[in-house]
Amino acid sequence: MRARLLIATTLGALLMAVTSAQQPATPAEWFQWRGANRDGISQETGLLQEWPKLGPPLAWRANGVGNGYSSFSTSGGRLYTLGARGGIEYVIALDRASGKKVWETQNGRRFQNDRGDGPRSTPTIHGDRVYSMGATGLLNALDAKTGKKIWSHNTSTDTSREVPFWGISSSPLIVDDVVIVSVGGTLSGYDIASGKQRWIGPLHGGSYSSPHLATIDGVVQVLILSAPGVVSVNPADGTLLWDYKWEGGAIIQPGVTDDGDILINAMTAMGGSGTKRLAIKHDGGAWTPEERWTSNGLKPYFNDYVIHKGHAYGFDNNILACIDLADGKRKWKGGRYGNGQMILLADQDLLLVTSEEGEIALVSATTDQYKELARIPMFNSKTWNHPVVIGNVLLVRNGEEMAAFKLAADSAPPTDASKER
Repeated sequence: MRARLLIATTLGALLMAVTSAQQPATPAEWFQWRGANRDGISQETGLLQEWPKLGPPLAWRANGVGNGYSSFSTSGGRLYTLGARGGIEYVIALDRASGKKVWETQNGRRFQNDRGDGPRSTPTIHGDRVYSMGATGLLNALDAKTGKKIWSHNTSTDTSREVPFWGISSSPLIVDDVVIVSVGGTLSGYDIASGKQRWIGPLHGGSYSSPHLATIDGVVQVLILSAPGVVSVNPADGTLLWDYKWEGGAIIQPGVTDDGDILINAMTAMGGSGTKRLAIKHDGGAWTPEERWTSNGLKPYFNDYVIHKGHAYGFDNNILACIDLADGKRKWKGGRYGNGQMILLADQDLLLVTSEEGEIALVSATTDQYKELARIPMFNSKTWNHPVVIGNVLLVRNGEEMAAFKLAADSAPPTDASKER
């Protein structure tokens, strides 16, 4: 399964088009899962174009913060993540420069099943608060400085939805004054200040996906991929704007193209089944999604993809692939990383990939051919957690370890692998 079972801001017009309702962010902050736009794109510049033989220099390495598949969010020199130890899940704040723990706060009981223990989501930072969602559905608002609990809700009880057997994996999304989460595919909105539940969205089937912000034809909306396909709601009150049925369900995030089209996927029990590009027509009060194409050249299962220069890069099940967004045709396929994860280093035209086996790799984000530029060992155990690149530093973790690597072009290379690793 993926890191949620199992976010780097764009500038100028793209920021205004896709994240107009989000809090401001700079390239030096990564305040929610998969970055400011939840698109897995880092806009950092001045990074290493090539890695030394032993890999990028190590900034720090520390014991893990507990079991689970949470990634990092970051603001004000701190990292925030979730982990489980003993019978409890925790929200944990760390010093970004050293990896040392600053505080931790309980976030409900430990979730356990045969797909792995612990939380599946990543905290979201907004202003001076941290919002976290545990695998059992406990949504907490915490003081970012101290970890003190401000309000808490059991979202499973609030929505009358049972916790799925894979656990609740939704990372909270903030739109204006509403905190939005998905409880097994059903969206729910809470007042950001008081925690009062504002609305419950349309009842839909199961989902691993998190709510996703988009602006289409000037209208801010929140998307969720779930068992019937994709659903769009008004973030202010949860009313349905439009939906598009593609049976089979989905785990990953939708994609938003530069011209406002939506990429979605579907899956089967055997893996991903393909990718669709939808054009969303808006005439008066009516919304009509229309299929532009369906492609089996990229069949995501639980590994999110990225959009770059008119192409989508992602895992065709567990092999990397690139497709052309004009027609969905595959440009290349290659490289095995198991059930790994990936982000885009946009300025460098590079994909940074973490493999399931605990490696980190650089792959060219170009369309002519698959080209791996580097691959080095990182951890010695299963790694499903999404990586983060922030302030010229790569942050990685799994259920046992966490580490930070220096990606600045002026970083001195390590001289001895045994000392650095």
